Amino acid sequence: MFSHVPKTLKTSLASIARCNHFVMSDSGSCVLRDVTLCSPVGEILLSGCEKGVHTINIKLGTDKEESVHPVGQSEMSPELQRCVDWLQCYFMKPESISALPLPALHHPLMQSDSFKAHVLWTLFKEVGLGKTVSYKQLAEMIGNPKAVRAVGSAMKNNPVPLIVPCHRVLRSSGDSGSYMGGKGDDIKVWLLTHEKKALELNASKNEKSI
Repeated sequence: MFSHVPKTLKTSLASIARCNHFVMSDSGSCVLRDVTLCSPVGEILLSGCEKGVHTINIKLGTDKEESVHPVGQSEMSPELQRCVDWLQCYFMKPESISALPLPALHHPLMQSDSFKAHVLWTLFKEVGLGKTVSYKQLAEMIGNPKAVRAVGSAMKNNPVPLIVPCHRVLRSSGDSGSYMGGKGDDIKVWLLTHEKKALELNASKNEKSI
């Protein structure tokens, strides 16, 4: 990595690389920082740069906690902090999530002009909290009703689950279907139930205010 770097700089660059990692995006090299959150679905590893969030990874087999908080102390960019705030609200007060700004997304896939990016951005913009859509309906929404399998592939390659809500995409039968390659099906059911309760709470509040 440092073969063409002057010797006097190698030590400091190596020190930086131990704390950060690098990824190429359409706009050039990004320096990524990570933060791990405890959550009701287990530990969640967030990765992002100054321009936005790159990845969200739900870590299977980790302890599930009722509260949502970072593990240890980490320096975070404003966008990564915004993602932490958003996830804390999503898990703890989902009925209030619409009042929070979403973090910017800067994974190379989300910056591209590819079919998968189009599918993911459509899901992100059109399928809100508590709503669901089938793979077929999502294919129709992007104007390609025959691309059901390709839509499924886009869900598998989603770098930012929860923010881009691939858990809201169901089978045409209404079954929840697989999540995280079939290893997180219980998490998908939990998320859908969690959002349904939030909608019911909002509806109850609205009835009382009338």
